[in-house]
Order: sequence, then structure tokens, then C-alpha cells
Amino acid sequence: MSERRYRIGQLSAICGLTQRTIRYYDELGLLKSKSRTRGGQRIYMDSDIVYIRRIMQLKALSFSLEEIGRIIRLGGDDDSGEKRRAVLLEGYRQKLENALARKKALEAEIAELDWHVRQLEKADGGFKDCPGSLCRECSFKDGCSFALS
Repeated sequence: MSERRYRIGQLSAICGLTQRTIRYYDELGLLKSKSRTRGGQRIYMDSDIVYIRRIMQLKALSFSLEEIGRIIRLGGDDDSGEKRRAVLLEGYRQKLENALARKKALEAEIAELDWHVRQLEKADGGFKDCPGSLCRECSFKDGCSFALS
């Protein structure tokens, strides 16, 4: 079965990207098809849809277009796909490590905000009396940066 052919407007509609974005990806060498009509318009193929969807997936996972391009360009001398697999695996591991670090920081921020909410909800004597005057009796004194020694 031969690949279907698409003009840029059709490809744009199928992939949910603007024509300008598709042209930009083309300029960066991220798309496979190099065919043109007699009038000079680019003709895209099914394989370009696959590439665009892969680009969108990698971008959603915080890969830069430069990183994506590096992976795609490996295809020229990587018949087995092993080089691309290794580079992708390294990239995924790095993105995972970064995401876990962001998650840890976010969990710490959430815990801090939760602590402040609970502190303010249970403050005896009203908000204007804190920080400081109630520290000795406050149930939050161990986590409060305003606690008096």
C-alpha cells in the first residue's frame, strides 16, 4: 500500500498544528518528505504524520526541538534504530530525574502551604496575636519560623 499524499493544509488539520509550525519543523529538517508539486508546494506523506506526532509527544515530555532534531538526524546512519533508542532512553531518564526533582519540590511546597493553612485555621487568640506571643503553647511551634525560643 502506497503512502497517502497531503498538502500542508490537510496535514495541519490532521495533526492539529498551524501551517507555520509545520513549515518551521520542515525548515529544521524534522520532517521526512521532500517531494514537491510542479508548482513548488511541499507534498507530505503518512510518514510525516508519524514524525509530527512523535515530535508532539517528545515536546510534551519537555524535549527541545534541538534534542528532537538530534534524535531524528540519527536515523540516517542508524538502520537498526539502536542509536536513536539509546539517545531516547538517556533523554527519558534525564527528563524523569528532572520531573522527580520538581515533584519533590512541589510536595515540599504543598506540605508548607498545608501547614500554614492548618496553623491559621487553629490559631488561638486570633491572627493578630501571632507570630510570637503564643509560641510556647502553639501546637505548630516545631514547624514555625516565627517561633520564639
